[in-house]
Amino acid sequence: MTIEQQRFHLPTGVDLDVTLAGPRDAPAIIFLHGFPESHRTWRHQIAALSDRYFVIAPDQRGYAGSSKPDRVEDYAPDRPVADLIALADALGLPGFTLVGHDWGGAIAWTAALNHPDRITRLVICNAPHPFIFQKSLFDDPAQRAASQYIRDFRDPGFEARLGALGLERFFDTSFLKEADPVRLGAEERAIYLEQWRTPGAFTAMLNWYRATTLIVPAVDEAPQRPAFLDGPFPAIPMPTLVIWGMKDTALLPVQLDGLAAYVDHLRVVEVPDAGHFIPWEAPEAVTAAIAGFVGAG
Repeated sequence: MTIEQQRFHLPTGVDLDVTLAGPRDAPAIIFLHGFPESHRTWRHQIAALSDRYFVIAPDQRGYAGSSKPDRVEDYAPDRPVADLIALADALGLPGFTLVGHDWGGAIAWTAALNHPDRITRLVICNAPHPFIFQKSLFDDPAQRAASQYIRDFRDPGFEARLGALGLERFFDTSFLKEADPVRLGAEERAIYLEQWRTPGAFTAMLNWYRATTLIVPAVDEAPQRPAFLDGPFPAIPMPTLVIWGMKDTALLPVQLDGLAAYVDHLRVVEVPDAGHFIPWEAPEAVTAAIAGFVGAG
């Protein structure tokens, strides 16, 4: 197996570092990572699936060595969705399976809604459906409490506090609270810190949270409920697999409740002993689920 990294200059105005593996004439799978990671989220799946699939895993805008636009609005969800489609065009892919985790999953949900002609199958790993997530932030007190970190990340003063804390301390006290430390040895820790230290990287990563229109009320707030939460929402048309680590303390299992109403062809795989970072916390389960789903025909 040969894994290569190629830099793509996209018409969306960004350069993305993209990891490629597998035969170019095989069915394509594009993997989208989330915060605060990179294509390495999918290192186990890339290794396991590239014998029979053309595997593509970009470092999304703002992350690792990819471009880091200055403006907050450059990280609104429509921008990485446009990057995704532009990358697929550059690779000559008329259709592909799309896999997303965390923010990559948020982009995958949005892309599936807006580009059903390009995405043949959708796989989501611990990333909430946008409508269900927004609704839960109003209706589910536990999810609202668990999501207060988003308010912190949006605070313009967060970088100053991070600077005082230090990236190493953030890794050890904040990041590891949501991850399995057994799966993150010294080598992986060093890779994270190197990527986070890339000039502009942490602000760019935080700007994904700042650019979204998601409403995150404070725990004790009684905000006016948006009318759209009680209206219809379009369904995802393509076959969809949702893999969920049930020990996720940031995105709670309530995100699975009622999901079938918004996905026409849904399969859910619950992984009891995995948390939020399920692609590398439970790599065998995730890889097996993806392989069985994509190979189902």
